[in-house]
Amino acid sequence: MKILVTGGTGYIGSHTVVELQQSGYEVVIVDNLANSYENVVDNIEKISGKRPLFECFDLTDESKTLDFFKRHNDLKGIIHFAAFKAVGESVEKPLMYYHNNLGSLINLLKGMEQSGVKNIVFSSSCTVYGQPDELPVTEQAPIKEAWSPYGHTKQISEKVIQNFSQTFPANAILLRYFNPIGAHESALIGELPIGVPNNLVPFITQTAIGKRRMLKVFGDDYNTPDGTAVRDYIHVVDLAKAHVVAVNRMIEGNNKQQVEIFNLGTGNGFSVLDVIKSFEKVSETKLNYEIVDRRPGDVEKVWADTKFANDELGWKAEKSLDDMMLSAWNWELALGK
Repeated sequence: MKILVTGGTGYIGSHTVVELQQSGYEVVIVDNLANSYENVVDNIEKISGKRPLFECFDLTDESKTLDFFKRHNDLKGIIHFAAFKAVGESVEKPLMYYHNNLGSLINLLKGMEQSGVKNIVFSSSCTVYGQPDELPVTEQAPIKEAWSPYGHTKQISEKVIQNFSQTFPANAILLRYFNPIGAHESALIGELPIGVPNNLVPFITQTAIGKRRMLKVFGDDYNTPDGTAVRDYIHVVDLAKAHVVAVNRMIEGNNKQQVEIFNLGTGNGFSVLDVIKSFEKVSETKLNYEIVDRRPGDVEKVWADTKFANDELGWKAEKSLDDMMLSAWNWELALGK
């Protein structure tokens, strides 16, 4: 059974391709390599023993996208990761985010309609909740005004998929994930942003190994135990496994609604300083960091209520924060070699 993974050479995408292949799926990757490298395909093959098909083009190109669906008319499902994902960058470049994140999704849905593909898993985000009124946040929490254009593109994308499913008999599972970190235990794939990282953990590991001079901690005056922002961090492999569960659920006809929504996290909130302390412990390395002003678009604190995903999907995040940070450090050390 063939699955299309958009953004499959990216961070979460590559880990999900590995899990899909290890579960017996054939995988086709589409990625424009805007924030990833083609040699990731080689490393996926080293881990799983299978080479996914890879096509390099931009999903905002409608003719290329529709041509892809003509050539691959036997897809059982799609997992859609391909999107720009940096909160801060989206505040600076909103049009780039709206064009890329919404244009690619619309072309993908046109392709589904054209070829009759019935199942899509959408990579959504806890940013759709903004700053929730109550924590932990459940799937029933109100969708508030987004704090960034990135978050807003996720809100709009969810609505586009819901509207689409009312006119086309598609099943969709929207996975709202919290903060994926860590790397594969093989240290062959992990988070490797092009240029300066926008996410906390690669910035930590790059600072520790000497690629960056200093880590900036954005704000220590939040209403949290130590003043730094709190997030629910989840190991990328735990997250990848949930995507396989979601695909299986639709293909086997076990979904209970045409569009289903699940929070994916650990259910625990850790502050930026908690993450730094965990890293320093597992790596036995002292980190050079400084506290600076808050960053536009950042929410104060958010973590998941994962009960619905745990009960309904039979899936649970298993790895601890120390596991996550150690795997991220091993990945950075492997890159250094």
